[in-house]
This record gives sequence, C-alpha cells and structure tokens, in this order.
Amino acid sequence: MAARRPHTPAVPGKRFAVLDPATGEPFGEAPDQQPDELDAVVGRARDAWHGWRADPAARAGALLAAAGAVEAAGADLAPLLTREQGKPLAESYAEVARTAARLRWFAGLGAEPLTIADGRPVRSEIRWRPLGPVAAIVPWNFPLQLASAKFAPALAAGNTVILKPSPHTPLATRLLVSVLSAVLPKDVLTVVTGHEPLGARLAAHPGIRHVTFTGSAATGRAVARGAAASLARVTLELGGNDAAILLEDVDVERIADRLFWAAFRNCGQVCMAVKRVYAPARLCSDVAEALAQRARAAVVGPGLDPATRLGPLNNAAQLARVERCTARALADGARAVTGGGRPAGPGWFHSPTILADVPPGSPVVAQEQFGPVLPVLPYGSLDEAVEAANGTGFGLGGSVWGTDLDRAEEVAGRLECGTAWINHHAELSLAQPFAGVKESGVGVAGGPWGLHGNLAPFVLHRPEEG
Repeated sequence: MAARRPHTPAVPGKRFAVLDPATGEPFGEAPDQQPDELDAVVGRARDAWHGWRADPAARAGALLAAAGAVEAAGADLAPLLTREQGKPLAESYAEVARTAARLRWFAGLGAEPLTIADGRPVRSEIRWRPLGPVAAIVPWNFPLQLASAKFAPALAAGNTVILKPSPHTPLATRLLVSVLSAVLPKDVLTVVTGHEPLGARLAAHPGIRHVTFTGSAATGRAVARGAAASLARVTLELGGNDAAILLEDVDVERIADRLFWAAFRNCGQVCMAVKRVYAPARLCSDVAEALAQRARAAVVGPGLDPATRLGPLNNAAQLARVERCTARALADGARAVTGGGRPAGPGWFHSPTILADVPPGSPVVAQEQFGPVLPVLPYGSLDEAVEAANGTGFGLGGSVWGTDLDRAEEVAGRLECGTAWINHHAELSLAQPFAGVKESGVGVAGGPWGLHGNLAPFVLHRPEEG
C-alpha cells in the first residue's frame, strides 16, 4: 500500500465562514459541501477499503508514520485549533500530542484469532473482519482528539473513514487530514465539511457500515435513527453531567486546584468535566470559597495569549446557553460566589462562575451546562449525595474525594456511570474503555474494546479429523 498525496473531492464554490471565538469575527472559511456529493466520497472510501483491509502489517506501519506526521505538523495544527476553537494554545498542543499518541497506540494493537475448545471434535476459530466505510461525526470541543478517538481504531481495524467535523471547527481537521493523507493510501481517510443536513445524510448513507458520533443526546437519537435504515452499527458518546462527591474527611485546600480544573478545563466544554459538586453541609461554604479563589485567579483571555488559562466559549449559541442557565439559577435564588456573567468586550467569554444556594432542580444542576459555571450543593447524608449524583438521565463519569480511600472506593462503586475516579477526574488512559450508561451513550470506545467495536467476528469451524 503505497502512500499517496491527498485527494480532495471536487467542491462547488460555496463556502462558509469560520469565526474566531475570541473576537466573534471571521478569520477563515471552509468548503460547504453538499449532501449529494456523499455518494462519490463513500464510493471512493469503499474502493479504498479493499486494499487497506488486506495487510495488517502495512496498516500498522502507515499509522506509525501518521503519528510522526502529526507530531511534525504540531506547530501548524495547534495555533489553528486555538483560533477556531478558543482553547489556550498549551491545551491545543496537548490535543495534537494526544492525537499522535492515539495513532501510535492503535498501530501496535491487533485483534488475534481466538480458538474455542468446547468438547466437540471441531476446531472453532474466531477471526475478526473490518466492517467497511465508517462515518465519524465529531463535535467542536476537542476536534482533533475526538476525531482520532474515532479514526485511529477504525483505521487500525482495517476500515476506511469519512470524517465530518463541526462547522464551528473545520479548519484544523482539514489540515490534519491533509497531513495524514500524505502518508496514508488514497481515500483511506477523507473529510467532508458543511452544515446540516450533511452530517445526517452521511449517517444515513447506505454505504456506511459504522457510525461513530459524539454530541448531544437529541442529535445522537437522530443519528441512530438514520443509521438504522441500513442497520449500520452505531457508537454514540452523548455527553454527561458528572458529579463530584466530597466526603466528610476531605482536605478542601489540598484538592481545590484539582477539582477546579476538573470542572473548568477547556472553559468547562468537556463531556467528562465535573459539572456538579456535592459537599457536606458543614463544608459547603469552604468548598465554594476555595473554588471561587481559583476562579478569580484564573486568567481569562484569547487562547493565543500565553498568559491565558481560560479561553472563550466556542460559539455564540453555547455562550447563550450558559448565560440562560446561570440567569435562571440566580433568578431561582442561587448566589454567585464569584462571576455570574460575561465580561465587557468582544468575543464569547463568560466569567468563571461558582454558584451556591442553587435549587436542586435548576437547569444548571439537572442539565449539562457545558461551560465555566459550577454549582456547589450541600448534602446531609451520604445516601442523599449518591442519590442526587445518580438523579439525572446522564451516566458518563463521576468522582469521590476524601482521605479514606477505601471509603471513597465504596462510594464510587455506587455511582451510576461508566467511569469513576477517586481524588481526580476525567483522566483517561488510551488502554481503558470509555463508555457511558443511560443517556450518555451506546457502545464502547478506547483500548481493545474500541478496536473490536470496529470489527465483526467471523467463526470458522473445522473438524479435527477428515
């Protein structure tokens, strides 16, 4: 499989503007590809699949080369990612590094045949086959990292991938695919950009055999309905409303920095961010003030400024959502310990906000706010805290904080979520599964589970004797 220069589909002249969240002004543009172009794109991916799936050793070598190409392009990728997404430049470089690391990790992972001995005079061997073209639909909060979380295991399994980024963040993704296409065979990885119904049409395309999507639960349901028409496999990561439970023996000052950044990294736009804190009633004021001190000290500004620790929200609609949640909480009687609104000036900024005295049914508690606003809620008994933590439709992650680790582990085991941490939050290994329960998703990403999610078992029976 010789590497080819990237093939770019013929694109009509229609394009759309890409806005800088730090200013709200256009700074670039991307092709607004139309749904009727997808037949040709999917057809080329199907043709490329036959050669790509045939040689696992060549695939591994290509993915290693791809990892090196991403690392070499970091100085171009990271600033562009910051311009269109808003995150601090250091976080963009970390995202590029994670993208390369994921490619390298999956390059070394294979699905070995498995022999089953069940007492019969028959040798039963399970082999693994790739599915075919995969549609990877990616949101705007981690455009490169979440794209690689989808295409790295899919490519390693022997599938081809059509990548659809958010129209808010298409440019770094297009550059990434250009970089990768220089070391991958032609049409193994392609990208399409544009507004809806492009993504819906891609998910429902009869030539797609697996749809992997990250986004809201409402959109995930629509994606699943579209994929059902051709009975394509779906993997859906649909967000979360992660709770952090602080135990009575917690050392507030010791954990305050970790807890703050577990909630506010990437301006709170992380599916597995801490979005609710439950603290013992006697400690609640201390916890809120400790977090508020970190919020006041955090430098908010454009992501390209080296001093910035918190950038803007990614888009105007998301800023409006955060403002509505905050305003509703304050109207319902909550108190802003710090923050509470947007600062003066251009861009989609919102002050890091700590809320106290929040009614439990307020949208900022019951829903996923996905921004730099964190409610701190008191509890009387630990059973109350666990019940409240489990009391939403989400079940992605959760955490327990305290000095008695055995006690913390016991409480963590009661959380209804896919991953629970003790004294930290949202730290993931490439080797571990990533999945949610309830409305947080369907299917598993990460580790060998992510690889097998892109494979189908093929069972071969052979008699032991002729």
